[in-house]
Formats: sequence, structure tokens, C-alpha cells
Amino acid sequence: MSKVMETYQPSAVVLQCGADSLSGDRLGCFNLTLKGHAKCVDFVKKHNLPLLLLGGGGYTIRNVARCWTYETAVALGNDIANELPYNDYFEYFGPDFKLHISPSNMANQNTPEYLDKIKTRLFENLRMLPHAPGVQMQAIPEDAINEDSDEEDKSNPDERISIRASDKRIAPDNEYSDSEDEGDRRDQRSGSFKGANRKRPRTETADGAVEVKKDEKEDKEVNGENKDSSMKENVKELDKKNETILKSVGESAGEVSALSMANEVKAPEEEKSLARESSSPAPVCADSSKGE
Repeated sequence: MSKVMETYQPSAVVLQCGADSLSGDRLGCFNLTLKGHAKCVDFVKKHNLPLLLLGGGGYTIRNVARCWTYETAVALGNDIANELPYNDYFEYFGPDFKLHISPSNMANQNTPEYLDKIKTRLFENLRMLPHAPGVQMQAIPEDAINEDSDEEDKSNPDERISIRASDKRIAPDNEYSDSEDEGDRRDQRSGSFKGANRKRPRTETADGAVEVKKDEKEDKEVNGENKDSSMKENVKELDKKNETILKSVGESAGEVSALSMANEVKAPEEEKSLARESSSPAPVCADSSKGE
């Protein structure tokens, strides 16, 4: 950990104090005591950096309570007794009713050679990592003072503004702003209707009331006239379509009536021709032999 602190040079440390490495944990397979576990907290605390302690694992509840109680005392620099005071959960800490726990007879399989090998590998990994940044943190400097504003405040209202000074006040067309005095250019760039929904500058009276200029009323009247004219044009187009439809219907109806009248006229003429043919006498064939 000393090499880690030297490499990264942290400005604060967050330490998670998981209790599943204690002896007698239901899931953990380690054999640490409370004093050995708290040595980590004491080591990190000696670096005199802002330290935030967090909880973590731990599946034997009575040992987790013991561990975090003792490590809180170590973080505060206080010594506490090994005998537990009587409380509502006193029976959970039997049969010894003590703060510290005893390690089990588990064999330590971490050989010195194995630990040295892991340490060497960690040092090599730290050497390959980028070191801590060497740039010192500094406060952001304040914005530069705007000289134009000072000139405007100190300027004499009776003096005429030069062309150069007036050109500086003109904002470019590609500059976007949400201020009310630049609403006209923003509306024109967005392609909105001319004279519609434009923001006009407002003037405050001595009483503090806001007066709307006459241009806004004129814009409203223009907008109303434009709407009326567009509605009239739409009505005229609809009337023209209706007239064309009626003409086509009338022409088709006239053709049908003419055909029906022609059929009625043809029927009586055919009947008369048939009656004439029936009333006319049959032709007589003269015998040429009798005449002779």
C-alpha cells in the first residue's frame, strides 16, 4: 500500500471495511481477528489524508457488529473495553460476551515465497501504470474586464458616437442569443412570416409599467388582414371547383335527356311505317298469256 500511495498520490481515500475476512465467517475462508482487520484502517489513517470508511461484506452478524464497533474506535483514536455492556441484543454475543474474537486453528497456507511473488508482480504492474499528474490544481481566473462597458458608462450622452464605436455594437448574423433585443434577427433566420410573432423592444415608463409600441398593433392588424385574404382566396377556389363539378353534371344530364327524347320520336315513326305497310294492297301479277 505504501507503493500504491506513492504512485497515485491521492488527495482522499475511500476504504471499504468488509468483514467477511474475519475468522468464523459463514462464507469467507479467512482467519483474521478484529485487531488484524483494524490494522488496515490504522495504516491508511497514518497518511493524514481525508478518509471515508464504508461497510462491506460479512455474514456472521455478531462478528460484523464487533468489527465495525472496534474500527470506529480506531478511526476516532479511542480505546474501548473488551467487555460488552449489557443491551437488548446481549445474548447474541455469547458464550464469552467479549468484543474481540479468537482465531481458529486453521492452517496458514500463505507461504513467504508466495507472498513475495505476489508483491513483485504488483510492483511491476504499478511501474507500468501512468504516474500521478504533475500539474498543480489552481483556481480558474476571473473573466477579463470588458472595456467597452466602461467606455459606455463613462461616455458623455451629449457627445456623438463614432462610426467605429457603433460598428462594435452590431452583432453578427451568425450569432445566436436569447435576449429580447435580438428577437428580430432570430425570427428572420428561422424563416418565419414577415411581421409575424416578432418581439419588439419594450420601454419602461417612470412608473415602471411596460408600454407596448404601436408596431405590435400594426403587426396584429397586418396578420389579421393576411388571414382574411387567405380565407377569401380559399373560398373562391372552392366556388370554382363547385361550378366545374355542376357544369360537368349538367352536361351529362342534358346528353341523357336528348337521347331519351330521340328514342321517343323514333318509336311513333316506326309504328306509322308498320301501319302503312299493313294497309297497302298486295301487288297483282298480270298474266301475259291472257292478255295476248
